Amino acid sequence: MIFQAPELTSEEQEVVHRIDELKRALGYRVSATPKRWYGLLRRITFARAVRGSNTIEGYDVALDDAIAAQEGEEPLDPKTEAWAAVTGYQSAMTYVLQLADDPHFRYSPDLLRALHFMMLQYKLTKNPGRWRLGQVFVFDEERGERVYEGPDAGQIPGLIDELLDALNHPPPEIPGAVKAAMAHLNLVMIHPFSDGNGRMARCLQTLVLARDGVLAPPFASIEEYLGRNTQAYYEVLAEVGGGSWRPERDARPWIRFCLTAHFRQATTLLLRTKEIQRLWDALEEEIASLGLPERTLFALADAAVGLRVRNATYRPIAEINDNLASRDLKKLVEQGLLIPDGERRGRFYVASDRLKEIRARTRETRQVEDPFLSPRTA
Repeated sequence: MIFQAPELTSEEQEVVHRIDELKRALGYRVSATPKRWYGLLRRITFARAVRGSNTIEGYDVALDDAIAAQEGEEPLDPKTEAWAAVTGYQSAMTYVLQLADDPHFRYSPDLLRALHFMMLQYKLTKNPGRWRLGQVFVFDEERGERVYEGPDAGQIPGLIDELLDALNHPPPEIPGAVKAAMAHLNLVMIHPFSDGNGRMARCLQTLVLARDGVLAPPFASIEEYLGRNTQAYYEVLAEVGGGSWRPERDARPWIRFCLTAHFRQATTLLLRTKEIQRLWDALEEEIASLGLPERTLFALADAAVGLRVRNATYRPIAEINDNLASRDLKKLVEQGLLIPDGERRGRFYVASDRLKEIRARTRETRQVEDPFLSPRTA
């Protein structure tokens, strides 16, 4: 037996409906009317998801280094175990996005073990790609106490088969967000690996969401939200888990938490699309007034949202060579839009006060509500 999805209340069904409306609006914004700023939005969103999931585990890298991992570039900051964790997770997530519309797809134990190997291949002592052989405990480091004990190792193959059978043959009445949440909950509670179970559970949730097809795969994840609300995430898992493998417990608190995450993440992304559109329009006006090449928008937009721009990251986006990229960046410095830092290969560029001011006046007011505390009135 594994955890079962509760029957949704009318209130929960209404929240699911509101989430679907938000995702349809977001899907229209990012796909039905594609803009040149779509690439920036996609890179940032994917990098925030990868970074968010790893931050939960204590592996923190700068956002632009998460993007560097995504694009196969070297990080600006020194390589650490956090960099290895992020690049491994990025590989697994990239594969997940590739599977989103695969007509021959099927959930299988080998898929889960392969994704786990991609994530933890940098640390072979953690047995990447293999089920754990012994008992496993989760400790709260701050309180110094055991908070969860997984099922016996001998139960893992059977429990995983039950989980995957539920994913391969889901009841049609269960919404995609609920199905994905239950996949996350069951995998993290089964705790089939000796390490990396949280990352695997979040990755599986994203895979289920991507396969659901409601939203373009790069925007389906709630991992950015989970990374920003780590304590609440741990607390609800502890509440539902009850300290040990007890699949008869009520999963409703977890479902409500995930529905809130979907609502807030979709709202945030919709606001972000509006912000980036306004920023792009303002930057177009700025470079036109200065007589700068239109392609410099890519460097300015990256810097405006807080990324460190490098020749190596700018030139493939602008589709130009090294020399032309260097001249463009020099012009942007001369015009007071970028500030250089470092020398030679280590040089990067950040937003000037002038560029930061443009960014500030294109921001949207963000008030992201709790859908269970603010029901729709109309």
